[in-house]
Amino acid sequence: MERVPMTKHGAEKMRDELNYLKGTKRHEIVRAIEEARAHGDLSENAEYHAAKEDQGMNEARMGLLEDKLARAQVIDTSSLVSDTIVFGANVDLIDAETEKKVSYQIVGEDESDLSKGKISITSPIARALIGKSEGDEAIVRAPSGEREYEIVSITYI
Repeated sequence: MERVPMTKHGAEKMRDELNYLKGTKRHEIVRAIEEARAHGDLSENAEYHAAKEDQGMNEARMGLLEDKLARAQVIDTSSLVSDTIVFGANVDLIDAETEKKVSYQIVGEDESDLSKGKISITSPIARALIGKSEGDEAIVRAPSGEREYEIVSITYI
């Protein structure tokens, strides 16, 4: 069974979503199905078919979340201490070409969100950074070409 690495915060968000889907969302769907049934003939009832489709998608999402949580390897990044970049690290970088500063946190695949500075452990940037230290340079081989970054700081929150 393949373990799914995720931060403590990512696991909490996933549990919250699962609880919402099992509770509130499930009840909303049941009410929608009951209401659509009250309209009569189910064979030509678009509201009924939409509600049943919504129910199937909700159940599938719940199954996916339950599977990932069962295989989760939850890592509390606040207790990590390392001079090198590992999973959960917050990293400040300077792009060698543009001299722009960027900051990323290396997280699990399901919690990555580039707009929030969270990159997946499997991303080209994260793979290039893992094992590096402050002051090192990292060459990222991405589909858009090679980029070079200087590692300014590494922190664990």
